[in-house]
Order: sequence, then structure tokens, then C-alpha cells
Amino acid sequence: MEKMLEKPVHSPAFKKRRGINWMTLGLTYAAMYMARYNFGFANKQLSDTFGFSKTEIGTIITISTLIYGLSAIFNGPIADRWGGRRAMITGAIGACVFNVAFGMAAYLGFLGTGTFMLLYLASMWTLNQYFQSYSALALIKVNAGWFHVSERGVFSAIFGSMIQSGRFAVYALMTTALVAGLPWQWKFFLPAMIVSVFTLLTFMFVKDTPKDAGLGEFDPQDATSGDTEKITFSYVAKKVFTNPIAITIAIAEFCTGLVRKGFEEWFPRYMQEVHHLELSSSVFQRNAFAVVIAGIAGAFIAGFMSDKVFKSRRPPVAFIGYALQIISLTIVILAPSLEAIIIAFTINSLAISMVHSMLSGTASMDFGGKRAAATAAGMFDGMQYVGGSVMGIGAGWLIETYGWGAWGPSMIGFAVIGAILMLKLWNARPSRGGH
Repeated sequence: MEKMLEKPVHSPAFKKRRGINWMTLGLTYAAMYMARYNFGFANKQLSDTFGFSKTEIGTIITISTLIYGLSAIFNGPIADRWGGRRAMITGAIGACVFNVAFGMAAYLGFLGTGTFMLLYLASMWTLNQYFQSYSALALIKVNAGWFHVSERGVFSAIFGSMIQSGRFAVYALMTTALVAGLPWQWKFFLPAMIVSVFTLLTFMFVKDTPKDAGLGEFDPQDATSGDTEKITFSYVAKKVFTNPIAITIAIAEFCTGLVRKGFEEWFPRYMQEVHHLELSSSVFQRNAFAVVIAGIAGAFIAGFMSDKVFKSRRPPVAFIGYALQIISLTIVILAPSLEAIIIAFTINSLAISMVHSMLSGTASMDFGGKRAAATAAGMFDGMQYVGGSVMGIGAGWLIETYGWGAWGPSMIGFAVIGAILMLKLWNARPSRGGH
């Protein structure tokens, strides 16, 4: 086991080519994040424009998020068969098309402002989320072939940073006075334009494996090392869906998703309605950027702790992340002041990033292995979004019925469940060529 965890020595050519690969793919993923988390910044404007209630807005979030989650589970085996490069390009093209289609609702006055418009918006955003589901699977699939198991904690920091750079970009774009003052549809048109650029760069520069880049074979020594079976649905299903560790992580990710989506989709509206802050206000911008920087820090802290402190074990770091979520949500529930709420949101962002980068970003590669990484990522990320779907119509109805005071308590119990499950998996590591 100790030999398996030794860090491999890479040639300068390998390091350079890997850097080009993950930087291009990671920035494409970050751009797609802009085309996914832009919705939260249009949440209130959509209500103001079309007269939708919070529950109706929540319906769009629930349907689209649930489809993302289910699609990720089923698209995982597809991405394993296709390869990550093709999966990312497919997802990015779809994200461009359906962000534009969503924004075009502003010019479809014949749909009115009632049921037909709601159905149109829900359909376009659901299709966007379907194609978005390929993104994390593709990123993890490609990088599972480029990173040794002993390096994957560091990769989780890269993965988490790319996520947070997408959040940073969407916060920076949406809170500038220029964009904040534009009609709501530009919150969808602009990200689509950015994604289109990175789609082209992915096509030009990304390779699925070191072998495809002319660097020869590379064995990451993970759960599928040494396997020679053809990559079929039955093969990847056996590797992932029958693994008790993977199943436990998937349940934990359901809890992660509920807290994460509950926070990210409703946080901008909470600041607007409870603290009466405009998106372009300096206080909101400082808060938003603090949340993003904390997310980046969380990814790097998690990666370092996982590789260096816990010797390539992921669950202990995820446990710490869940514990921090519990603390931050407790502060939100007590809501002592705006300053305390900002601190709580910052801690929560750091904690969510720690858990997400460890479980969806790293454990999926470890326990799925290079050959089934996308299937594992689909299972973990998919369950996260299935959990997150609860916080669309569920959170909208809850806030509308009981007020914003019910928002924090609705999430905290799930962070507790996640922490307990990580205690159960405390010593879990992948074994070569098996569970």
C-alpha cells in the first residue's frame, strides 16, 4: 500500500502537457459554471418581470436540478465510453444554446406572463442543466487518466479552484453596475458567449490521456488499474454501483447538494430581501467575493490535508467540511447581525468547497478508477443535485410560508447526516484493481 501511494516522477514534457490540458478543461468548466449559477442572480428579476412567486421560481430550480442529477447518473457511463473531451464539448455546446434560448424569453411576449412562460423557462433551463451534467463528469474522466492516486488531493484543489473561479466570474460579471443594470436576459446571453470561446479551446487543446498526447501509457494505480475488460455499461456499473463505499459517498453527496443548492440558489435573494442590498452594492460585492475566495481556500486546504495529513484519505477532510457547515448554518439561524451572516456565508462556502472537492472531485477518481471515473462522478454529483433539487420548490415554498427564518434550519440536519457518514468511512482508501 505504501508503494502504491508513492508520488510518481513526471518528465517536464508530461507536466507541461498536463498543465495545458487541465487548465483548458478547467477554465471551460468554470465558464460553464457561469452559465449555470447565473440563474440565482436573475431570481428576483424574473419574479419582478413575470410576476412569479418564490414557489414558482423554485419550481424551475427543482425540475432543472433534478434532471441534472438524474442525467449525471446516466451520463456517467456514456462519458466513460466517449471520453471526457467529447463529453465536455457536447455539454458546452448545449449550455450555450439553452442559455441563449432561456434569455430569448424576453422577446416572446406572445407566451404571456403566466403558465406558458413558466413552462418555457422551466424547459429551457432543464435542457441547459441536462447538458451541464456532462461537465463535471468530463473534467474528472480526463484528469483521472492524468493524475496518480497520490496526487489527487492536489487535483481536488485545482478542481475546486476551477469551480470557484467560475463562481468568481459570475459574481464579478453579475454584480458590476453595467451588467446589474442590463435587462435580465443578458445574465444568460453573456455567459453563453464566454462558454462558446472555451468550447473551441477545448476542441483544440484537450487530450483524454497522456497516450493520446503522444506521451505513452500512464498508470494512476487506482481502483481499475490492471483491468483489461472492455468499458461497457455492465463493467462500470459493477465497479461503482455495487461498491458499498461509493454508495455511502453518494448518500452523503445527497446531503451536500441540499445544503449547497439551498445556499447558492437563494443567497443573492436573501441578501436583497432581508438585508435590502442591491446586487451592485459594495457590501454585497465584498460578501460575494469573500464567499468565492473562501471556496478557493477550502479546495486547497482540503487537497493539502487529504494528501499530506490523511495520506490520500478523503472522508476525514469531508467530515471537517460538514462540521464547518453545521457551525455556519447555526450562525445563520441565530442571525445576530449582517457582519455575522457574512462570516457565516464565508465559512459555509469554504466548507462546501472542502466536501465537494473531496467527494465529487477526488473520491470519484479513487473509487471509480481511471476507467470508471465518469460513472462514479455521475453517481456522486448526480446524487448531490438530486438532493439539491429539494431546495428549489421546497425552499421557495418554505420561505414564502414561514419567512427567511426557516431557511437555515431547513439545511442543517443534512450536514449532520453527512458528517456521520464520513465518520463511518474514516479510513476508506481505494485498493488497486478492486474495491
